[in-house]
Amino acid sequence: MIAPLTVVDMHTGGEPVRIVTAGWPPIPKGTILEKRAFVRDNHDHLRRLLMFEPRGHFDMYGALLVEPDLPGADLAVLFMHNEGYSTMCGHAVIALGRYAVDEGLVPAREPVTTVGIECPCGLVVASVEVRDGRAGAVSFESVPAFLHSRDVAVSVLGHGEIVCDVAYGGAFYALADCRRFGLAFGQSRARDFVDAAAALTEAVKPSVPLSHPDSPDLAFLYGSILTDGGDGSGGIATRNVCVFAETQVDRSPTGSGVTARLAAMHAKGGLRIGEPRLFESIVGSRFEGAVARAVTLADNRPAILARVSGRAHYTGTATFTLEDGDELGKGFLVR
Repeated sequence: MIAPLTVVDMHTGGEPVRIVTAGWPPIPKGTILEKRAFVRDNHDHLRRLLMFEPRGHFDMYGALLVEPDLPGADLAVLFMHNEGYSTMCGHAVIALGRYAVDEGLVPAREPVTTVGIECPCGLVVASVEVRDGRAGAVSFESVPAFLHSRDVAVSVLGHGEIVCDVAYGGAFYALADCRRFGLAFGQSRARDFVDAAAALTEAVKPSVPLSHPDSPDLAFLYGSILTDGGDGSGGIATRNVCVFAETQVDRSPTGSGVTARLAAMHAKGGLRIGEPRLFESIVGSRFEGAVARAVTLADNRPAILARVSGRAHYTGTATFTLEDGDELGKGFLVR
């Protein structure tokens, strides 16, 4: 038996966010990365229970609120998915910004309420539009993002040599034009995008050693993002799909992925500070993004702070339990 777990379900641009509101066991004090490691090592059965079938599905995403440790943080969060625990999640930050205002976790102030959200990658600041006491659209300014490796040629199984960028937006992604794989949005199957992105991830992992000045725990390739080759300028959205963790597909444009794309665009000279860009997901939802300002990392690497905006919606609430003897109820996946 476990204690009942209560959740609030939301989605941002079609991508689910299951927010745990009660029932999770205590987590010792420490840094956010220490809390992440503790939950991974001691509470992973609860991740599987909430993310996997029969309560979730292969592409479910979750957020666990924990005690903040950083100055300026109103709340802290651990992100979870089908493989484990990510370091950043923009679509979840957008949902949590609205949730924090609606639930009174921060005092609502019109026209904009600021919410400091401590993520494993660092402090992310969400700005929540508030009108007549109700939260609306949310934008966030993420941690410093940067282009790690430019125009890397890797040998991808079944596709030959593919040129891609590797960029960090709170998590590391490989970025590539889907046309290099013979794919096109609106024409190719989602399965083909998933297979191509997964193959790219597996090719880049051994080819591009990653590093981050803040912590070695941040230096891993989270997934790959395939784009339509556009840049989102002139009010014409550029489409992309992010395939992350264990080939999980993001239905939203991917907040941390948009951040990584903005960092790559800026580093390659194709994006001015403050210039808006529009990003569209595989299901047609949109985020707007821009470079807020340029910064320098601790290792003197040039980086940016990006601002990404979108909208989240509530889908329901639930209380989950596990009966004695229910082995399947502990969580399973069929793909």
